[in-house]
Amino acid sequence: MPPKNRSPRIVAVGSPLTLPCGVTLPNRIAKAAMSEQLGDITGAPSATLTRLYSAWGRGGAGLLITGNVMIDRRAYVEPRNVTLEDDRHLEAVANWARAGSREGSVMVMQINHPGRVAVGPLHRRPVGPSALRPQALGFNLRKPRALSLDDIADLRRRYTCTAELAVAAGFSGVQVHAAHGYLLSQFLSPVANQRSDRYGGSPENRRRLLLEVVADVRQAIGPEAIVSVKLNSADFQRGGLAEAESLDVALALEQAGIDLLEISGGNYEAPAMTGVVQDSTREREAYFLRYARELRARSAMPLMLTGGIRTRALIDEVLADGAVDMIGLGRPFAVRPDIAADLLTGAGQPQHLPTAPRIPLAAATPVNSYLQLAWHAANFRRIAAGDKQVTGPGAVRTLATAGTTVTARALTQF
Repeated sequence: MPPKNRSPRIVAVGSPLTLPCGVTLPNRIAKAAMSEQLGDITGAPSATLTRLYSAWGRGGAGLLITGNVMIDRRAYVEPRNVTLEDDRHLEAVANWARAGSREGSVMVMQINHPGRVAVGPLHRRPVGPSALRPQALGFNLRKPRALSLDDIADLRRRYTCTAELAVAAGFSGVQVHAAHGYLLSQFLSPVANQRSDRYGGSPENRRRLLLEVVADVRQAIGPEAIVSVKLNSADFQRGGLAEAESLDVALALEQAGIDLLEISGGNYEAPAMTGVVQDSTREREAYFLRYARELRARSAMPLMLTGGIRTRALIDEVLADGAVDMIGLGRPFAVRPDIAADLLTGAGQPQHLPTAPRIPLAAATPVNSYLQLAWHAANFRRIAAGDKQVTGPGAVRTLATAGTTVTARALTQF
């Protein structure tokens, strides 16, 4: 049954969606966030990144969500992430916003802090809700420092500052990243968050920081800008955020007045978001659809589903039955920058969406996940250069070059 105040209706992929803040998305296809790693050494968006979003903007998506933009240059998800903590690069950020939105797409900046899974800078100790190492290859080498209450207050200010700067530069809003095992996701997790103060212990306390950040951001950017959140349906990790609690978090976010909730799942220890999941989940198209349907039965909040969507038929089905309002695609945009236009017009009848090759390494699940992302990142420069159909490097070349590239960038990103 549909939730109260939401009548069932047929929704086509090309129909507009007006969010609660009043911003209208021209269609129901979103380019979900993928980490581009195309900032320059100072943290500014590069010309290549701007050209990449110009290509995606021409490709027809109603919504373009950027990859991670860091709120603090002392903590990077990957080297060469864009960082926005003051106005020193605001002109370049404004060029980036204009490039993506020139053809009518709505640009939203994803803002993030990696917490205990920071890759760089290498000379800094990572931070987290508690002083607990993640159990993921490579990330368990440095023990994080537990954040103090003063640190948490500073983080809230940083999220607010980055959101204000993004909107001032021309972005239509921001997406607060609270999924995939990054800092806000760590606070939600009973495994990563073992605090005994008002930010830990009970489910209400563990979601307190996320709700505070959302309230701070909304107050800073006003009622007419988009405030979105990316949330795990579950961590897919023993003892982590479970589905029942995630549903409670989602309903609390609805009460907080967010405009769009993107549903995802997994973290660096169990990377469901990249397709590195149990066989029973991988074989099911749209990994997190069951959760979306359960949430829809209780909520009228605009929902976006990302992860494992492989066919046009599934897109039509979930939009038509009202399970979600937006479809998020990642990997298809790393192969075909104009995939949205094809889905909207039916050109070429793209019944099966393009995706990346599998890069299997026995007993190295987190490495497999990273190599999938590295394969996509290698394609972004080709798209920025004007390629329309990108095949990308092979699995062996990806494996051979990914480690050296990341290491070289990490050593120069201080």
